[in-house]
Amino acid sequence: MAASVAGPEIERLIQLLARLPGLGPRSARRAALHLIKKREALMTPLTAALQVAIEKIQVCKTCGNIDTQNPCTVCTDPRRDPSIIVVVADVADLWALERANATNGRYHVLGATLSPLDGVGPQDLTIDQLVARAHAPEVSEIILALNATVDGQTTAHYITDLLSEANVRVTRLAHGVPVGGELDYLDEGTLSAAMRQRTLF
Repeated sequence: MAASVAGPEIERLIQLLARLPGLGPRSARRAALHLIKKREALMTPLTAALQVAIEKIQVCKTCGNIDTQNPCTVCTDPRRDPSIIVVVADVADLWALERANATNGRYHVLGATLSPLDGVGPQDLTIDQLVARAHAPEVSEIILALNATVDGQTTAHYITDLLSEANVRVTRLAHGVPVGGELDYLDEGTLSAAMRQRTLF
């Protein structure tokens, strides 16, 4: 067993950093060392920012986004189209769509996708709230922006069945050749989807 080279406080910092996605033990050690070396410039402001986040960040009661206000900035933006609700599995997906400036609609965060193997069922997601929102008179389209995985597609089909009673159009993101993609590097499933969903040129 390797000997500890730092005190328990530093080891604790490394252990906590290693829990972050994308950081393993080695990267966590480098990050911790960098923070310690730049205590005044980085660690002190980071500590203050984390404390503010703990106190002020909350989950939006309307869509499930995270923000410092409730309802969130997206839900209260008057420039958003209230007739479109984009359904995503996670807040990270919402942020990705916003970075791409892909839609002017509002969002609904499910919290995950259905996954029987992981014990995630409909009761664990915000599907009931989505169905209630879909019945609002101003809503005309639900866009299912879910991952093209087995769990994502299962969730999409489940939601589509539940929305059959609502007076809304249910659409999903197109699947196929990505922008800048080369056919030779794509998997067979992506190529098949692209061929099935071909459009006029």
